[in-house]
Amino acid sequence: MSKQYSMVVEVDRCIACHGCQVACKFQNNVGLGTSRCHTYYMGPTGEFPYLSMYYMTVQCQQCVNPSCTEVCPTGACYKSDDDGVIRIDRETCIGCQSCMRACPFHANNFNQEMRVMDKCNLCAELREEGGMPACVWNCAGGALHYGDINDPESEVSKLLAANENHVYTLKDENGNEPSGRFILKQFKWIDMLPFEFEEKLRGGQIE
Repeated sequence: MSKQYSMVVEVDRCIACHGCQVACKFQNNVGLGTSRCHTYYMGPTGEFPYLSMYYMTVQCQQCVNPSCTEVCPTGACYKSDDDGVIRIDRETCIGCQSCMRACPFHANNFNQEMRVMDKCNLCAELREEGGMPACVWNCAGGALHYGDINDPESEVSKLLAANENHVYTLKDENGNEPSGRFILKQFKWIDMLPFEFEEKLRGGQIE
């Protein structure tokens, strides 16, 4: 089976410190006003004193069937055969933003300074040098993990197996098959895309 490197997030451990976003920006020269990862506030929901709230850090989901690569007119946005990670070749990218419009998870950004698209590639350059993604080593709560989810002997696969009754993926209505995994044990999983949930919560559409 081919490799599929993905991010596994222990949601219960996220404290919304945004350290992952800061580390990512420094490491990858992410443009102003954009971010390769986002932390969403899932709540509060319910009625006092029975309230529920958790935080979710979401990056590119390294989809099995990514819609972003299908619409890219130059092939700049592609899925690597080596590790299953979706990357953007800045030399080939024309900044048309097609991939951004196609991604249902809001993972792709437009770098205004460089006039090209940008997204999480699990810090490909760091990994090639034997390191790990900047967000992982900078996570204060130890919530972020990465590795090959297709390898049953990998640390992330063992983590998922140990929590198999509490593993979730983002809602997928477009056949992208996201590879990202989320482990949530303390609260009830909200089966909505996190940015849609935040919008409805602010609009008073969620109790």
